Amino acid sequence: MSTLSGSEQPINRVRRRDRAVEDETWIRNFLRDAHYAVVATESEGQPFLNPLLFVYDQQSNSIYFHTGRAGRIFANIAQNPRVCLNVCRMGQLIAEPEACRFDVAYDSVTVFGRALVLDEPQPAANALRLLLAKYFPNLRYGEDFAPITPEQLARAAVYQIEMDAWSGKRNAP
Repeated sequence: MSTLSGSEQPINRVRRRDRAVEDETWIRNFLRDAHYAVVATESEGQPFLNPLLFVYDQQSNSIYFHTGRAGRIFANIAQNPRVCLNVCRMGQLIAEPEACRFDVAYDSVTVFGRALVLDEPQPAANALRLLLAKYFPNLRYGEDFAPITPEQLARAAVYQIEMDAWSGKRNAP
């Protein structure tokens, strides 16, 4: 498992232990149900954040997303495949008598790993079908919309995040 630079602590250690979620079933379910994520990439020391749609596949314990084969995410991952992905859900605002104690309820999961482009057509098409099934569950592949073509796959970069670690965090009111 990766550690923080200059530290012996695991990269996925949550500082506020009272908010850490160790329940892997909760983490998997949260990843399955979350609507969008933000992926962090890096280029020449400059971090970049990009929101995107994704799907968590419990069977492979992987996260899939796609972009074009041009643009910042594609270029950054080509240089450095290490990524960090975060999904979160904001809850109610929490007012307190002291301004410094105001807070917000939230749930979140952060994933650490490497993003790999799926260059083989079948795994890439399977990942895209998982994405389509998540976001358009009432539409039928090949019936309500055309199947994925080789030409479409040639333009898309379909990624699989191989996870090194993850952490869950919650602040319940």
